[in-house]
Amino acid sequence: MKEKILIIDDDINLTKVLSYQLEKQGYQVSVANRGKDGLERFKKLSPEVVLLDIQMPDLSGIKVLEEIRRLDQQVVVIMITAYGSVENALEACRLGANDYITKPFGQEQLFFVIEKALQVQKLEQENSQLRQELVSKYRFENMVAKSSRMEDVLRMVGQVAQSDATVLILGESGTGKELIARAIHYNSPRKEKPLITVNCPSIPENLLESELFGHVKGAFTGAVKDRKGKFELADGGTIFLDEIGDLPESLQAKLLRVLQEQEFERLGDSQVIKVDVRVIAATNKDLFKQVQEGKFREDLYYRLSVVPIVLPPLRDRKEEIPYLVDFFLQRYGKGKQFTITPEALEALQSYDWPGNIRELENAIERAVILANENQITLQSLPPHVTGALPQPTIARDVFSEMEDLSLELLEKRAITEALRRSGGNQTRAAQLLNIPRHVLLYRMKKLGVDPAKL
Repeated sequence: MKEKILIIDDDINLTKVLSYQLEKQGYQVSVANRGKDGLERFKKLSPEVVLLDIQMPDLSGIKVLEEIRRLDQQVVVIMITAYGSVENALEACRLGANDYITKPFGQEQLFFVIEKALQVQKLEQENSQLRQELVSKYRFENMVAKSSRMEDVLRMVGQVAQSDATVLILGESGTGKELIARAIHYNSPRKEKPLITVNCPSIPENLLESELFGHVKGAFTGAVKDRKGKFELADGGTIFLDEIGDLPESLQAKLLRVLQEQEFERLGDSQVIKVDVRVIAATNKDLFKQVQEGKFREDLYYRLSVVPIVLPPLRDRKEEIPYLVDFFLQRYGKGKQFTITPEALEALQSYDWPGNIRELENAIERAVILANENQITLQSLPPHVTGALPQPTIARDVFSEMEDLSLELLEKRAITEALRRSGGNQTRAAQLLNIPRHVLLYRMKKLGVDPAKL
């Protein structure tokens, strides 16, 4: 049995004809010849489709539509209008009607309008469901963060998600920069709008401007029609510029303008396009160093790094490895219960993971495929991982080098190294040291650390 359809129209002959035609198609049909009666039937029947006449004696179709939309945002409402009342039908669409049909109409036209509206509704429901699944997937409680440093990162992500501030995510390849970007978007007020991702180095330089800002027909050879860029597609939502450190210098000024003015022109056009887009950027490069070397605009760097978020490498948070292993075993186990031997887990925790979480994920996916009897053993892991040795000897060597050093000198050395790694950026250096910025400034002054002399 097909969907339930409620016809609300004061033309009794028309409702009889429509009922007969629709019932022959398998629809369940109910009829009301007055607006108020139609609303009562709507509340009792909960139909999937309403055919609603605009002109009725007791209560106008517009009033009935407004009440239906107050009761139900999902039901398909198709307005029935006379030829001279199309403007009223368009107004009804503005107020929430899905479509309209003009008298006189044939049954094939009626069936087409109903089926088209139902298909659009189905797509919208599927999109809404997918969006809800994405929102659920990127909830903070679903993210593995068992180290104090990652807990601090997620705390910052939760705070910045509620704002429109531009975010710069810094970290080695595979540390989860895109995951953090998606978490920011799907926990923000913009979560119902698009998240558009651009991988800057993957697009040839001569095409990147068109990809970001669009072009008009004839802008270059092969531009056979107007095309929207990623910034237009992201309007109202978020654009994630991955590996922003590889953005060509020729485009940096144009990106700076978008950040400052929220406007740009398509390639080959002079018309200014206004957008409302939040920008999240990420890189595994030292942008501050690139600024010093003249490879990246200083003003763009500071525009991008309103809120810098530094993701620590996996080797610095190995306490999370058992939890990440469990997470990936559930993902790739496809409902099967996998266990891991102590030896295999020890090997995973001994390895330094230069590819970070992405490399660990690949190793577990491989291990699941090669596992015997749902158990991950040393033999299931990649050979280069099982060849990693515990490092107590290295630790003893480090301590032996420190024996003649005072605590104050060690602290000064740690601050100097953090400033060096962050390119002199004191906020990033404080994050690397896991201390507040004001504490870093106090310790620098006390210990005589001058960033200008590094």
